[in-house]
Amino acid sequence: MMNKVALVTGASRGIGEAIAIKLAESGFDVMINFAGNLSRAEEVKKKCEDFGVRALIFKADVGIKNDCENLVKKTIDEFGSIDLLVNNAGITRDSMFLRMNDADFESVINVNLTGVFYLTKLVAKIMFKKRKGKIVNITSVSGITGNVGQANYAAAKAGVIGFTKTIAKELAPRGICVNAVAPGFIETDMTAVLDDSFKQKIVEQIPLNRFGTTSDIADMVDFLASSSADYITGQVFQVDGGLVI
Repeated sequence: MMNKVALVTGASRGIGEAIAIKLAESGFDVMINFAGNLSRAEEVKKKCEDFGVRALIFKADVGIKNDCENLVKKTIDEFGSIDLLVNNAGITRDSMFLRMNDADFESVINVNLTGVFYLTKLVAKIMFKKRKGKIVNITSVSGITGNVGQANYAAAKAGVIGFTKTIAKELAPRGICVNAVAPGFIETDMTAVLDDSFKQKIVEQIPLNRFGTTSDIADMVDFLASSSADYITGQVFQVDGGLVI
């Protein structure tokens, strides 16, 4: 029997890397999308292949429609199908609202929200014909609560939540499940550069008294990708240590 196929965007580092590797461990063949770091993407590919599955890498900026089309075409050409789409790719351009320039707002919306639209539309057409499939969108607690200095990011992530719920309703009659995962503060390259005193202040706001790990997010995505979640759609799962209760 052929393995199921997962397309994971932004999979060369952080949460995306953990998701790709976890799905490989669960038996998915994986298309690893990356935007810039080829060497890191190749490392993720090798880690996935260690589980005996096929893994490929493909450079694409999800904020560019043509790149998305090429990414999906390459995945179909190589694997023959897409059973799971994980829209994980995202960027930040943090700044206080009154100082935020147009380019920083537009670029974050473009990658973090419009890119989700592009890829979901392309992949949903494939799943529509098969009458089955899973789509998992990575949003953020910032899209639920808002966050100072992240008007662009929070707006995009809130948009992903609304998009997820709407698409879930539209695609459900075809057996396609669409859900979102909203990470809280997760230990990644981006959080590693934060000042220790600032990180401590954040930890004090988290009931479980620690940052999350990329594995915490990957485990939730893996669950949603499994048959155990076949009756779950249109939901937003907050994996945040109780930060947003």
